[in-house]
Amino acid sequence: MNKQSFLSILAASIVIASCGKNDKSAQAGGAPQVKEYKTVTLQPESATLNSDFPASIQGQQNIEIRPRVEGYIDKIFVDEGAVVKAGQPLFKISAPEYEQQVRTATASIKSAQADLSAAKLAVNKVKPLVEKGIISKYDLESAQYTYESAVAAVAQANAALVNAKVNLGYTTVTSPVNGVVGSIPFRLGSLVSSNTTEPLTTVSSIGNVYAYFAMNEKTLLNFTKDSGASLNQKLKSMPAVSLLLSDGSAYGEKGHIETVNGLINTETGTVNVRARFPNPKGIIRSGSSTTVRIPKDVKDALIVPQSATFELQDKMFAVVVGKDGKTRNANITVMDNSAGNYYVVTSGLQAGDQIVLEGVASLKEGTEIKAQNQSPETVYADLK
Repeated sequence: MNKQSFLSILAASIVIASCGKNDKSAQAGGAPQVKEYKTVTLQPESATLNSDFPASIQGQQNIEIRPRVEGYIDKIFVDEGAVVKAGQPLFKISAPEYEQQVRTATASIKSAQADLSAAKLAVNKVKPLVEKGIISKYDLESAQYTYESAVAAVAQANAALVNAKVNLGYTTVTSPVNGVVGSIPFRLGSLVSSNTTEPLTTVSSIGNVYAYFAMNEKTLLNFTKDSGASLNQKLKSMPAVSLLLSDGSAYGEKGHIETVNGLINTETGTVNVRARFPNPKGIIRSGSSTTVRIPKDVKDALIVPQSATFELQDKMFAVVVGKDGKTRNANITVMDNSAGNYYVVTSGLQAGDQIVLEGVASLKEGTEIKAQNQSPETVYADLK
């Protein structure tokens, strides 16, 4: 092989190799691969929506226990947090003067009764003498007046004894209701009186408890607009509400909304609401932090998973897949309350729309995708 032939063969090999590279480049630089996305075709659904509101618990009655008499705390019969019954002793106040008043009043009654007996004898003695004309009627009237005065003195002495016993009874401080004892700031030997600033303790009646929470005006109207004519009728027609305890567990008893404050807080735009819950076992204590859950039934509504939406500039969007397989961002509005991980759409979508379920925040509008349509039973499996 001469030199010229070798160069020709080498040039041909370079051309062939170059053509092979061009073919591979063409394959690599072809049309981009279409990605798959999970979708669902919207159909009307029915569900129970739950709206949660942070709430604080107060006992049905929080009664401050204060002394009615002055004295030193002699005994404390209960401890903080104890469950007490109405009439159960809580404190004993040492006040000897009230015991002395009872003794004095008792002695006064005996003295008054003796005077009454003497006055009665005087009347019985004078009466026959007047009838025989031995003495004048004046003496009889005087004896009768003395008798009546003695009767009044006995009544006064009895009243003094009752008053002394009442004051003595105040030295034993009892619980006015069934409830739970709060903190006890005083100890044995502390001097207390009716003018003491701090109460001896507080007894919270927790047979029923109140849950207080705030609701904005729009949400309140949403709950009550179709529930009756007057506010009382609306409240009565509202469904029973649930209570979630601080550990997230559901309280076993259902409650009812009883009152709505007549004034809306202009600073927060909310209104205070009170719900009452029975508390027969005393599980809930006054001051607890809980959550009130209010249900609302909706029928034939378009419900979308929250993961199928995204927010942009205070607006909410869902991604709709067109017949051409390309995406379109749909501006939607939803109800304030939500059913778990779902939104109820009030505008922006309609039945039959196919929406993307995941990854919508990073999906550009007009992107061609391969829809992997999911069955509604799978998408809404945990919707109640």
